[in-house]
Amino acid sequence: MSDKVSPWHLGGLTLWQLSKRVWQEYGEDEIGDRAASLSYYFLFALFPSLLFLAALLGMLPIPGLMERLMGYVRETLPGDASSVIEKTLAEIVRGSRGSLVSIGVLIALWSGSNGMGSVIVALNVAYDVKDARPWVLRRLLAIGLTFGFSLFILGALILMVFGPKLGGVVTGALGLGALFTAVWNVANVPLAMLFVLVGIALVYYLAPAAQQQWRWVTPGSVVALGLWLAMSFGLRLYVKQFANYNATYGSIGGVILLMLWLYLTGIALLLGAEVNSEIEHAAARRGEPTAKLSGEVAPGERAPKEHAA
Repeated sequence: MSDKVSPWHLGGLTLWQLSKRVWQEYGEDEIGDRAASLSYYFLFALFPSLLFLAALLGMLPIPGLMERLMGYVRETLPGDASSVIEKTLAEIVRGSRGSLVSIGVLIALWSGSNGMGSVIVALNVAYDVKDARPWVLRRLLAIGLTFGFSLFILGALILMVFGPKLGGVVTGALGLGALFTAVWNVANVPLAMLFVLVGIALVYYLAPAAQQQWRWVTPGSVVALGLWLAMSFGLRLYVKQFANYNATYGSIGGVILLMLWLYLTGIALLLGAEVNSEIEHAAARRGEPTAKLSGEVAPGERAPKEHAA
């Protein structure tokens, strides 16, 4: 693929120009309101998704996996929010029994896909496209993306928590030297981040009803991950140093904090999509034949069929 069409050229925009356009789209596409809507759907999809994730974790023969992952969650999320997830996940694991797990996992995957369904709607707005796909196709897409994205997140979590141990196992099995171990211990965290970036890129590629070229990593996915990490850290620091949600809101403090974190997650996801969209539109204005303006169909692509009145 030629450098000419690389999204890393930002469609010919400077970082400042791109930032201004994304900020303008933030207002025009009502990103704040849509992120609030996403946080609502994310909250109801979170716990079924945790059930699905717990089932996936249970298939891995790694002792103490759940406990170590929860330790990582406690380090990432503010205390009150992480306690909500930790308690719920513990109840899910205790309540999983026999064949009911399989039925429960299917129900959880269906319910968890509601969150991804809301992402599809929001990304269509961010990419300035109208979705003419049938409801059944959108639903199947939401389920597939939920499953696929969960696998990428699971892979990233395992690398973050068990990276050094996995490196030691590979070194012993293949007879590799200390150099491999040293390189692996440095590379496993970036590799985990790459898992997340590819997962986000997959959502950006398939969720909106827009014809795009596949990119393993996009500027938008990098922005989304960077913003999410920064906002998660900032929220955790703020709560730790300045706020006590349990003292202010009582027993629902953890839920409120979790909603706030999900809201920030929605903002990061939508802003990343806006970055990709604005780069695409800027490239189209510069005459790039494979890029599209808002609502435009690129050469060689079929426009959605118009329904007769």
